[in-house]
This record gives sequence, C-alpha cells and structure tokens, in this order.
Amino acid sequence: MIVFMENTIVLTDAERMELNQRAASRSGRADDARRARLMLLLEAGHTWAAVRDKLDCNDAFIDRWRKRFREERLAGLFSRHAGQEATTLTPALEARILEWTLKRTPPDGATQWSTRRLGTQLKISHMMVSRVWAKHGLNPQRLDRYMASNDPNFEQKAADIIGLYLNPPAHAAVFCVDEKTAIQALDRKDPVLPLSPGRAERHGFEYFRHGTLSLYAAFDTKTGEVLGKTAVRHTSAEFVAFLADIVVNQPCGKEIHVIADNLSAHKTGQVDDFLDRHPKVHLHFTPTYSSWLNQIELWFAKIERDVIARGVFTSVSDLRRKLMKYIRHYNNVPKTVKWRYFDPTRRITPSSAVTVH
Repeated sequence: MIVFMENTIVLTDAERMELNQRAASRSGRADDARRARLMLLLEAGHTWAAVRDKLDCNDAFIDRWRKRFREERLAGLFSRHAGQEATTLTPALEARILEWTLKRTPPDGATQWSTRRLGTQLKISHMMVSRVWAKHGLNPQRLDRYMASNDPNFEQKAADIIGLYLNPPAHAAVFCVDEKTAIQALDRKDPVLPLSPGRAERHGFEYFRHGTLSLYAAFDTKTGEVLGKTAVRHTSAEFVAFLADIVVNQPCGKEIHVIADNLSAHKTGQVDDFLDRHPKVHLHFTPTYSSWLNQIELWFAKIERDVIARGVFTSVSDLRRKLMKYIRHYNNVPKTVKWRYFDPTRRITPSSAVTVH
C-alpha cells in the first residue's frame, strides 16, 4: 500500500528505478527528466522552497505534477501538450489543400483564402499551405480582370491578325495602329521630393490640369519602330491623316497592312475613301473586346509607365515635346514583340462555365 504525506510521495522500487533512468537520461526529453527529478526530490522529503531552487520552477509547477503523479502514477508524468506534431505532406493532404483552395470558399465570408485561414481550417501549418501553393503556382490573393469577346467571327479575325504576326506577306509592312486618347498634362502644385536611401520618390497630391492630348502611334511589327503623332482631338480625319503619314514613310507602292480596333472613327466614309485611293493599304480589325491582339497596346503600356504616369508637364506643348522625345530615343533601339499563344483551350468565352459557387 502506497502512503502519501502532505508534501512528500512514496515510490515503489520499480517507480524509483524508472524515474532515476529518466532523470539521468541524455537522449530523452529535458522536460521528462525535470519532472522525474521533481518526484525524486519530493520523495526525499525536500521542501518546496528547496525544490524551487534546484529545478528553477514555481509552486504551480510542483503542485500540478505532484497531483498528476498521485492520480495516475508514472502515466501522469507525460506531457499533455508536447507541441504541434510534425506533419508530413502526403499526396492525399496535398490533394485536400488543392481541393479546398480551388473549389471551396472560406466559411467566415471572406472572398479568398489566405495561408493562415486555410491552415486553420485544415488544422495544418500555414507554411505547408504556402509550399503547396508555390508548387502549383496558386495565388488566391491576386485578381486579374478579363473581357470575353462576343464577336461571332472571333476565330477568323484572330487567325488573320496572328497570321500577320507569325507569317507576314513577303515584301509587305505590318503596322499595329491605335490612339492613346485624353493624355492629361498634369503639373504638380508641390515640388517633387526625389528618391533617397530608404525613401521612394514623392509627388504632391494636388496638381494643375493644363489640358489633354491624343497620341497616334503605329508599331512596325518587323522592326519594332514606332511612328508617332500627337493631335488635340481624335477624329476620323486625324486617323486618316495618320494613315497618310504611314504611307508617306514607306516606299512607293509597298503593300501595307494596318491592324486597328473597332473604334467608330476607324470605320467612317473618310476611311473608306482613303482605302479606295490607296489600294495597297489593307485594314484589319481586331475582334470586339480583343485589344490585347493589337501589339501597339503593349507599347502604350510602356510609354504610360515610362513617361506619362509619373510625368510632370507644365503645358500641353511640354507634354507633346516629352512624348515625341521618348519616341525618338526609343527608335534608336527598338524591340519587336515575340508573339506566342500557349494554350488555345483556355480562351474564355461567354459560354464558359467558370464561375465558382
């Protein structure tokens, strides 16, 4: 029969031997050895103050493990919470992470998963979720917008334009043409604070509007050179005048293919008259809502990023001068577009059933 005293405990020979082995072990857990030494010190009759000094613990630690040992003996000395168990990423768990990411929505009403939100839901480490997402190229935090073309002749028009990129007619010039309208000549009210170590360039919030300008541009798909022209308005007459500039800058009688979007100014009687007078000029229209097929849009994104977005323009004339200066310098080292379409089966159409419920 085991007899308990107020602050001491009585051990059997088998228990004392086991506790001595745990206390002296160099390969076991340190917390197991500490609890074993506690039981041995209490059996030896040490006061709680002496135990606190020897084990660097508090009274709550002594009381908790003394009670557990009295109730369950050696079985009570095992830690109830030894930390999070190491989790192995199995194929089944990886498939479960992907299934929740791709086909389910967060139950808390959030619109997208985060690594911690999904880790909490599946009771796994958020870093494991992050590794699976990185492996499969998943970025739930990102959002890209698209516009599906409803053009019934999309395939025919797209094939025509892509064919001009990949296999242009011999001895012909192919130009991607469009206008960037309503470019604002914005002048900052406050001075621009320049870039410095640890601090980004800063612009004042308030600005002056000096007016707007339209930029007509033609991108030569063979050389990458750009023919540019500015105009106060974007009308059909301005578009026809720009087409005339393209013709003048090419050898006489050369066949010219022009790719343009479906803007109403591109389809007027003035344009038809120009095409009748210049039978060597052929106009190709992109499908509706498919401006991405026009390579000039890529160049417009470049000039927007390099000149317009952060530019400071004191007048419309200053805006015109800086735009044309950029085009002249760009044409010193022009770059063509390497046009590729990787997976035609992924094209989004109005009939695509892609909405996640």
